[in-house]
Amino acid sequence: MNTTTLKGGSYDPARTTTGGLTGELARLEAQAALSFPEELRILRELGVTESSTLLELGAGSGAVTRCLRAALPGLTIVAVDIDATLLAHAEGTGAELIVADAADLPLETGSVDTVLLRYVLQHVPDTSKVLTEVGRVLRPGGRVIVTEVDTSCWGIAEPSYPEMAGIHAKVAGAQRAAGGDRSIGRRLTRMLRAEGFEDVVLRPFATTNDDHPTEAFAPHLGPQRLEPLLAAGVLSFAELSLAADRWNRFRSDPDAWVMLLGLTAAGTSPGPAA
Repeated sequence: MNTTTLKGGSYDPARTTTGGLTGELARLEAQAALSFPEELRILRELGVTESSTLLELGAGSGAVTRCLRAALPGLTIVAVDIDATLLAHAEGTGAELIVADAADLPLETGSVDTVLLRYVLQHVPDTSKVLTEVGRVLRPGGRVIVTEVDTSCWGIAEPSYPEMAGIHAKVAGAQRAAGGDRSIGRRLTRMLRAEGFEDVVLRPFATTNDDHPTEAFAPHLGPQRLEPLLAAGVLSFAELSLAADRWNRFRSDPDAWVMLLGLTAAGTSPGPAA
């Protein structure tokens, strides 16, 4: 494992949720467990098989790497992340672990069949550089698969609380100020086409509390992710208290319903430019 320390983008695992890095590791595992079955269905539809070589960019702690290994034991996985401390938690997944910037990969041209970017591009200030590098390392006919959110339709809930709109706007604004974009989902297909990928498709997927306990959505809807914004001065104590109260109301309502909508876009590489 390459252990170079690099930093970049709007994602800081030590300041993402309550409990610092330990809390974030737990959140990543819970997030993967919640939606991976739907994501795996799409990956298979897009041609990912056990005979593939898959490059997972932004692999983080290996939460999804572990899911991939369990579902596709024969899959060759190269897991890349810019954060050496985070990626160290992916040891034992059977993947080759590389610490690197996604815009400057130490991989040979045309060396992988599939590149997966899961909730990564929303944190990247220059997505074009990353997608250009993705195109370089993909073999001709290989697939890039990008899963993202769009803040306008990420969490649809009933009952809804209009008084939370200002808090959600501040959360998106804080990520934008750090170089990220929580509205990136609506642009995925155009981004891929602009970078020369062909046969671009969009495959939305939904996760609801019809199929999972409401409490399983706490990493997304609970106040844990807001507490670091209090320390940063983005949110007030009153706003954090409001968010906690509304989450408690929601999870105690037997008729409450929530849907998280993920957006997966994919494109085919024509091969690296001459």
